[in-house]
Formats: sequence, C-alpha cells, structure tokens
Amino acid sequence: MSSKNWDVVVVGAGNAAFCAALAAREKGASVLMVERAPKELMGGNSRFTAGAFRCVYDGVDDLKAIMPDLTKDEIERSDFGTYTSDQFYDDMFRITNYRTDGDLCDRLVGRSRDAMRWLHSKGMKFDPIWGRQAYLIDGKFKFWGGLTVESKGGGPGLVEQHLKLAEKQGIDIVYGTRAFELIYDGNVVRGLKVKANGAIEEIKCKSVVIACGGFESSAEMRTKYMGPGWELAKVRGTPYNTGDGINMALAIGASSYGNWSGSHAVQWDYNAPEFGDLSVGDNFQKHSYPWGILINATGRRFVDEGADFRNYTYAKYGAVVLKQPNNFAYQVFDKKIIPMLRDEYRIKRVSKVSANTIEEFAHKLEGVNAEAFLDEIKRYNAAIKKDVLFNPNIKDGRCTVGLDFNKSNWANTIEDPPFEAYQVGCGVSFSFGGVRIDPDSGQVIDSDMNPIPGLYAAGELVGGIFYFNYPGGSGLMSGAVFGRIAGTGAASARNA
Repeated sequence: MSSKNWDVVVVGAGNAAFCAALAAREKGASVLMVERAPKELMGGNSRFTAGAFRCVYDGVDDLKAIMPDLTKDEIERSDFGTYTSDQFYDDMFRITNYRTDGDLCDRLVGRSRDAMRWLHSKGMKFDPIWGRQAYLIDGKFKFWGGLTVESKGGGPGLVEQHLKLAEKQGIDIVYGTRAFELIYDGNVVRGLKVKANGAIEEIKCKSVVIACGGFESSAEMRTKYMGPGWELAKVRGTPYNTGDGINMALAIGASSYGNWSGSHAVQWDYNAPEFGDLSVGDNFQKHSYPWGILINATGRRFVDEGADFRNYTYAKYGAVVLKQPNNFAYQVFDKKIIPMLRDEYRIKRVSKVSANTIEEFAHKLEGVNAEAFLDEIKRYNAAIKKDVLFNPNIKDGRCTVGLDFNKSNWANTIEDPPFEAYQVGCGVSFSFGGVRIDPDSGQVIDSDMNPIPGLYAAGELVGGIFYFNYPGGSGLMSGAVFGRIAGTGAASARNA
C-alpha cells in the first residue's frame, strides 16, 4: 500500500467517495480508496440510506434516460410529473431558511441531472420509488415531494453497485485503515498517514480527496458543536463517522464552514442501538407520521405533523423529538391509517403499543400522562375539518382549527380501533458543519480563503450546503455531484 505513489487517494468508501474515485479514474488517474471500516461494515452512511436521489427531470423522457427498463404499463399508470431546476432551487432555499451557499446550491441543482446520467453510463441502476413516494389512488401512482428515483436495492444496493463499478475500473480499496493525518509541507498535500493492523504507515500521492463523512458518530463532537443533550441521540448510520476528515483538514488550516450546530436528524425507534445495525438498515426510521399524530410524555401534541410532505420535514423533526421531556415521543395511528404505514413499521425490532380501546391504549403508553393524552385526543378529533377529504398524494388541506399546534394537512381522527403507537427518539444521520470548498474544483479552501493544493473534499463533510433542515434525497445527490467534481479536480492536479 505505502510502496506505490498514487495519483489520487480517496478517504472513505461511501457514495461521495466512490463518485470521486470513479471521476478520478475516468481522467486516467491511479486511485486508492482508504476505508476505516472492515469490509463487512464498509459503505459509510450510504449503506444505511433508502437510496433516494433528488434530481432535476423535465418528464418521463429524462427518467427513461436513467431507468430504460421502465415499461409502458408502468409509465401509463404513473404520474411522474416534473421536478424542474426552479423547484429544486426553491426547495433548497426554503428548507434551509435561505442559508444554503448560492454557488454550492447552483452546482448541486444544475449538475444533478447530468450526474445521474453519468452514474447510469457507468452502470448504476435506478428504480422509481414506488410506495414510499407515490400511493396508488384511483389506479394511478402520483409522485410527490420532488423525489422519484432511488438506486436499485436501496442504500445497500447502491454500495454494492459502487463496489462492482470500482472493481471494473481498476480502483483499489483497502479496509480497516484509518486516515488520521495529512502529509503537508505548508504548501502542498502530498499524502496521508494511516493506521492499519496496529501499525502507522504513510501513503504518498499527488492529491487527497476526503470523503469520509461528518462528525455525527462522535458523542463528544455532537455535544461540543450541536449543544447539550445531543450526546443522548442515537446514530442512524455508521459508527465510523467521527470527524476524521474534517479534523485532518482543520489541522492544516482549512476553513470551517456551514451549520455546525445543525444536523440531519430523524425520528428513530426509541430502543434502537447506539449506532445503525446493517441487519435492520434504515428500518428503525419511522416516516409515516404525517398521517397520524405525535404525542410527548405530557400527553400532548407538540408539532405540526402535516406541515409539509414527509421528505421536507423528517430531517428536522428528530431534533424536535430530542427536545421533548425524556427525549421521546409516540407516533399514534388508528385503524384507518395502519394499512398505509410504511414497511419499516412491520419489522420485528420495533417499539410498538396496540390496544382495542382508547382508554386501554392511553394507559399502555409507557411514560405518558394517560389522562392528558385522552383529553388531547378528544380535542384533536373535534378540531378536524372533516368535510375535506384525506389524500396522501397532495397537500390536502384537511387540517385542524383552534389548537395550540394545528395540523395543516392529513388530519385523521384517532377513533377507530385498533390503535397503534410507535415510540421514537432521535436518530442523527449526519452533521451539517464541515470544510469550505471551491464549488468548481472541490478543492478545500484555507482560513485565508486560498485553495490548499492537493486537498479536495466531497460528501457530508462539506459545509455550507444544508442548514437547519434538508430536502430528502439531496444528500446522495450532493455526494454524487461534488464527488464527481472533487475526483475530477484531484485527477487534474497530478498534471499541475
């Protein structure tokens, strides 16, 4: 490993890292990927995702360009709609409270369609997101929320596809190898120091791409940057994202950037383990909450569950749950909605309560004020505009009136037995703070606002893209776009 002088070394082996490696190899560079995890746990957070990519498309023809296996029948019974550049920009700026870096956002949106076609040209396969992003209503699937495409096989399938593509392209990967220091002479990054099998080695190269995730798996860094209480959150994905790439870059003067106190944080099964479990994957998440209600330990609702489509609120509501008394909530549904719950509600390892009367149900919700809960259900049911029809494929306007926390859409009564509740806490997906990069080369910028020769970055450790919240599917898209940019930039640097 250390005897060869590589053109490009990529730190990490998730979606962003693989895209960087593919792009560098495409330019003729020799590429080594350095992965901290053992092979059976490799893939970073990408393996724990559902595999959704948010991308611009102007209609079915754009989708067929990346999913040529779509049948005529599938097309005829689906309303794919469009997701224009303007819609993507609007979502990014609205969801981040207009904080997203304009240049980074421009590259993310403007290059999303081409990045998908590039991945497809390399051999990546995609599918429509049936069921999760479109429900069959009157014989037709209508896709919503700007999210239509996922990698075949979800997150695990994405990583397996990347592995095969890397092997086909002659990209070398080493596992169980932790990068901890950049080799930097004050002018150019010329390699990195790694620890593998208890020994420290130096890997020489012409450029390094750091693409090894954020700091969400470090309870210390979460608490330091995101605030007290965040050490109590669970980690949705890999235990290996402890900020190594960010810390290596900061140690040589990289500029820190972005929403360091923010993160992508979802509602996650309350009794899930400390880190993600690959045997369960993304199924500890609980994302059908817009059709039901959320109750905290006081027995009261505390948020507008139907403020927007799930993929525009799920990444911020985990933080809201974490702030509730005893850091938990229950998602509550009745007979009408239970058949609509996503597959993740039917796994064996789930914190579930069920009952056939509302009174029995109230007293089975451990840690919840039962009398207050019964009162809250009564008030909520009475406040619903029942003359508006429930429709999960649109913002239906079926709302409540006169409550402290009104529900804007999809307000369904809780009155038909059986009743089900799922206890959730907070699961952190990735941190939003990171390093500053040049949007066109992926080169890391130092604190004097100058590029650091030989150092590039992509993926979750790039700061400035997401603030406060996140439109679903834009993380993998960011990894693809900026991974491709960073890999191309790093390969070009070898000729400088």
